[in-house]
Amino acid sequence: MNRRSFLWGAGGGLGGVAMAQMLTRDALGAPHPEFDGGLDHPARARRVIQLFMTGGASPMDTFDYKPELGRLHGQKLGPTEKPEGFTAAPGALLKSPFEFKQHGESGRWVSSVFPHQARWVDEMAFLMAMASKTNVHGPGTYMMNSGFLLPGFPCLGAWTSYALGNLTDNLPTFVVLPDSKGLPYNQRGPFSAGFLPAVHQGTVIDAASPRPVPDLFADGRFGFATPSAERAGLALLHRVNQDHARIRPDDTHLESRIRSYELAAKMQLSAPEAFDLAAESKATRAAYGLDDAVTEDFGRRCLLARRLCERGTRFIQVWSGPQGATGNWDNHGSISNELPPIAASVDRPIAALLGDLKARGLLDDTLLIWTTEFGRTPFAQGGDGRDHNGGTFVTWMAGAGIKAGTAYGRSDDWGYRTAEGETYCYDLHATILHLLGIDHERLTFRQNGIDRRLTDVHGHVIHDILS
Repeated sequence: MNRRSFLWGAGGGLGGVAMAQMLTRDALGAPHPEFDGGLDHPARARRVIQLFMTGGASPMDTFDYKPELGRLHGQKLGPTEKPEGFTAAPGALLKSPFEFKQHGESGRWVSSVFPHQARWVDEMAFLMAMASKTNVHGPGTYMMNSGFLLPGFPCLGAWTSYALGNLTDNLPTFVVLPDSKGLPYNQRGPFSAGFLPAVHQGTVIDAASPRPVPDLFADGRFGFATPSAERAGLALLHRVNQDHARIRPDDTHLESRIRSYELAAKMQLSAPEAFDLAAESKATRAAYGLDDAVTEDFGRRCLLARRLCERGTRFIQVWSGPQGATGNWDNHGSISNELPPIAASVDRPIAALLGDLKARGLLDDTLLIWTTEFGRTPFAQGGDGRDHNGGTFVTWMAGAGIKAGTAYGRSDDWGYRTAEGETYCYDLHATILHLLGIDHERLTFRQNGIDRRLTDVHGHVIHDILS
């Protein structure tokens, strides 16, 4: 009889699951004190909240002011043939339909579509010359999350979980909060553990549901789901698991399932409180926009991200927009009509999240990231839409270890390509890992004879934006 079998038999049922989890935490790679301070050097950040704008947020209509587009508006100065990956032939240069103003002591230019975030630019560090190897949504979304264009590779959240473990026994280490309208491009691929042990994949939470964690408790309609029936069912499941493990000793999915049962036992106590937004003050709920249909969904998930963050969840993704041609940042048809609604849905909640983290002291050791998979063209598509562009886009970071009110890199005068300080996902990931106390070149996992890294064979820490 192995140790886990003994613990199961001694405890029985969900109580035994929880007991086994507590007594075997060291063997399962749960928290160690040094993990919170960094593996390779002292960490500045303990937690990460990643805000991902699905569809390719237009830089020259949000954070990258391009007065040259106003001067050259309407002129056909772009490619004469359709570049690879464009969905249509490029049109004339298109100025932004939105007014830009400078904000804060840093004088950062911000479009009128982001009036609330504009008030926080002095807390942010901008990467103004991000680039991608693709201008196709699926590969671009994979690249910004896993560092690779193809599926099968672990995402940033999974690597973080693998490297550092959890901060709490009661909640998942890596939580994903997708848009209520649907999952992003590649469905669950962007939050996959890839070849890492399956336990490190993202736990998807449906924040809009009355039961964000499904099946945590038995439905009241099923009277047969008694405690004794539950114990009997779990005992049977345990026997099945043993048989499965005996013939598949290298399958990490079994360990992941066992860990999920252990976590479920803990979450029966912690999750109802963590997901109960009614416990927040009326002022807090209003600040996140929960009283407005435009901002309610994204605001709910931002507020939930803060609550999970302060309760010990290590890595949280909040997604804006599902995959597809509408309801996201993929504004082919009309920038002037399509961008304002999606921007309005996130602007107030993001500003509230940043302010809330700062007021509670959480911004001191929490890293907040805003990004997208690529940018958009300075050339018109159709009337006043914009096509996909991997040439340049914007990412900002705030919080732990970030030099507030700074910027790194710049795009060309049209916002078509990078001009100085070009950065890829590898550099962004290397910088995030550095703030978590991890050397991106030393964080490896051997797969098919290759020591794989999140940053592949690339990546440099962007020290210019670090405090």
